[in-house]
Amino acid sequence: MSLRNAAAAVRENAHAPYSKFKVGAAVRSASGQIYVGCNVENVAYPEGTCAEAGAIAAMVAAGETELAEVYVIADCPSPIPPCGGCRQKIKEFAGNDVKVTMATTDGAERESTVGDLLPGAFDTDHLERK
Repeated sequence: MSLRNAAAAVRENAHAPYSKFKVGAAVRSASGQIYVGCNVENVAYPEGTCAEAGAIAAMVAAGETELAEVYVIADCPSPIPPCGGCRQKIKEFAGNDVKVTMATTDGAERESTVGDLLPGAFDTDHLERK
């Protein structure tokens, strides 16, 4: 299954009763396995959790920690970018050159890289005192 098909399929499972804005994400790990996630809203936290975070959590739960590719899709006028928090989560498990494809349900796509989506990202180099 392609990342696009996996993300589009899981998007249908999104729980978005407040925003009605369903988002699906699929990530490919370094091993080639595909993991999926969708957004989940609740009454106490109506903005909910993000699709990309869910896909990454599934990958980590399976014992993997390296992203090779990311795909995110929603029903919107232009390709949907990951939110700021998800960009940082993606960066935690991916190199700057990892491809991120943003898409609409109508078929529009835009490709970028993790480095282009999150320039100047906080990483472990910031934790080391020299």
